[in-house]
Amino acid sequence: MSIKMTEGKFKGLLRLSNSKGVIAAAAMDQRGSLQKSIAKARGVDAKQVTREQMEEFKVAVSKVLTPYATAILLDPEFGLPAVKARAKNAGVLLAYEKTGYDADKPGRLPDLLDLESVARLKAKGADAVKILLYYTPDEKPGINDLKHAWVERIGAECVAHDIPFFLEFVGYDPAGGDEKGIEYAKRKPHIVKESMREFSKPQYHVDILKVEVPINPAFVEGSKANKTGEVAYTREQTKKLFREAADVATKPFIYLSAGVNDDVFRENLELAIEAGTNWAGVLCGRATWKEGIPVYAKEGYQGLEKWLLDRGVKNIQALNEVVHRGARGWWDKYGGRNKIEIVGAGPSARPVLADTQRAPTGGRPY
Repeated sequence: MSIKMTEGKFKGLLRLSNSKGVIAAAAMDQRGSLQKSIAKARGVDAKQVTREQMEEFKVAVSKVLTPYATAILLDPEFGLPAVKARAKNAGVLLAYEKTGYDADKPGRLPDLLDLESVARLKAKGADAVKILLYYTPDEKPGINDLKHAWVERIGAECVAHDIPFFLEFVGYDPAGGDEKGIEYAKRKPHIVKESMREFSKPQYHVDILKVEVPINPAFVEGSKANKTGEVAYTREQTKKLFREAADVATKPFIYLSAGVNDDVFRENLELAIEAGTNWAGVLCGRATWKEGIPVYAKEGYQGLEKWLLDRGVKNIQALNEVVHRGARGWWDKYGGRNKIEIVGAGPSARPVLADTQRAPTGGRPY
């Protein structure tokens, strides 16, 4: 049995993955958080971090790290110079949402960039559109219904422009509890699993789910990240939770680093491998380059570039080694590349099997 996929979506996903269908993407779409981090490292107010500084930080990351990535995620506000600076082997995802959320309203409701549309992002070089959504199945039904409708509209817009749709969802506690504490850690597997189940549904037209690992590594027994000795799950329980979350997804998914250190993120991926999870790669940002922020604050662009060429490259190469061992092609969720039937956007288009479509040429990591 084959599944149907439009040519634009299929070719877009090819441009973002390697020849095996694995996505090893760098993330550099941070805006507000990056501005605050640079400001903190410099000891100044965030408003004193200029557009030029934001742009050149992103350019440095893109220039140095994309030779080792299949794609890079950027934003259209500060990231367009970095699109031009990337290695040509790397595809481009562009973020469509505004940074952060309105803390004065309940539910962490999302919003789109005022001056963007899927058509505009595509014209700026996007091979795919990415959205970040704060989501928990435990939120009030009325709030989640707003979010469901919002994602449906974006999915429909991506269908209309025949471009892949990556949906990133990050869980939270609707009661305002400590999301880094052990009680939330115990609820996190449920939150991640049910979010993956929800957004696998066909009405959202999501092509790739960008998901958190279904545990908090700080509370895994024996984990490098466990500094307190508090345990929410044993190693065997952790692997079971990885499998349970993966099993409900009917769409390909990739893991996000969620800002943890690079060694912790790699350990998370090793757990996914041990669990036998069918994951399609990573979209990893801060774990790879965040330690370069204080270097940039003190030494500027040249210092950051030097740090990235050394430590940043080592970080992404170490990550690639784990991804190469454990991730599977995004088409594996559908039974293999030869199970995808390519159809055109128009009603008279002739369907062809995906394995007759040529992958993009050019260098790809591993």
